[in-house]
Amino acid sequence: MEDTELHRERILRHVSPIITGRFLGFQASYTREVQVGRPLAVAVFIAAGIAQMVGALLRMKPARRTLKELRKGPEFLVTPVRLRDDLGQTYEIEMHGQLPQSALHRGDLVQVRTQPQADPTLPVKLMQVVNLTTMQPLTPRIPTRWSHLGPVLLMQATLGLVIFGVVLAAWLR
Repeated sequence: MEDTELHRERILRHVSPIITGRFLGFQASYTREVQVGRPLAVAVFIAAGIAQMVGALLRMKPARRTLKELRKGPEFLVTPVRLRDDLGQTYEIEMHGQLPQSALHRGDLVQVRTQPQADPTLPVKLMQVVNLTTMQPLTPRIPTRWSHLGPVLLMQATLGLVIFGVVLAAWLR
């Protein structure tokens, strides 16, 4: 009787912070959302609201975003990356963000620095990769909570805190 069963390659989850191996390629990418913590979102929302109220009195157009929009957080690209070490073992690592397309080619010798994720069921996260074939260090870029909130809203929140501080200081005198 012939063995017609397909043999799947075993993918390992690496626990060491450094992995050296050959780059096998990128897998299909998908997006994941980062939640903004409720205390941070509420603090920015209220502080920006103070500045928006003062702006409304001065007939300035405020940048309005709902608390729900602030809590939603930014989405970032997640791309599984596969590496094979000298022993022939295949590892899967998650890359958050993007790298230039020409940065890695199949078969390049790479060394990656990883970090465990909060969810232990997920593969380790790629923090930095050094392409040892080209000696090029690469760091994926992802959106942050601060870039999601935006400079206009953060400036409004800062102005709101200043206004609140001035009013509070005048009231306590």
